[in-house]
Amino acid sequence: MTDPLFEVIDATWPAASVRQAGGFLIREGRGGGARVSAASLIGDLANADIDAAIAAQRDLGQEPKFMLRPGQEALDAALAERGFEAFDPVVILMADLAALPRDVPPVTAFAHWPPLAIAREIWAENGIGPARQAILDRASTPKAAVLGRSRDRAAGAAFVAIHDRIAMLHALVVAPEFRRQGLARAILAEACRWAAAEGATRLSLVVTRANTAALALYRDLGLTPVCAYHYRRETRT
Repeated sequence: MTDPLFEVIDATWPAASVRQAGGFLIREGRGGGARVSAASLIGDLANADIDAAIAAQRDLGQEPKFMLRPGQEALDAALAERGFEAFDPVVILMADLAALPRDVPPVTAFAHWPPLAIAREIWAENGIGPARQAILDRASTPKAAVLGRSRDRAAGAAFVAIHDRIAMLHALVVAPEFRRQGLARAILAEACRWAAAEGATRLSLVVTRANTAALALYRDLGLTPVCAYHYRRETRT
């Protein structure tokens, strides 16, 4: 199950460009965060060249960083020995769409594409700036923005895209003054409704282990952890 899930991540939240160096896939992120700029091992570690991967990332003007997937403990140890620090442990959750809620209260959330200007404003105000918004613009799979409304105003947004009949939810944000009022649930339900109508059978998402509130919400909705990974980067001083 692991490889298909990472294919879904790469397809629905794509890097600006990809290339190979030293047995690693090198992603060009253009400021879009670790998920689109970390290198990942694509072959046998015994035949890989970590130095080549580091050099390729520096050539792109990026901080060298690596994504460590399940079964890559040897690479993890090799990077730790080089002084690369671990950061952002992540959990991938998944559920069958049939088991997830799809009932959305009227005028609470709706899927659309391209994103309305107000959706882009909400993302920008909540940490999803132009570099990350460029990621969802370049996704070439079926996709939608979901705008959430509360108390007669736009208050949240998310992005959902489909690859191989798996929908992946990204960039879910709710304005601080509207949190803990059920809007995130409504946005997720609308994403599920849209994804099912587009032929998807499962929904997945990625969340950091540190985001305990989101993890609790997703578990309560029926999403189950199916995989985990983390990153390593050169230790910052």
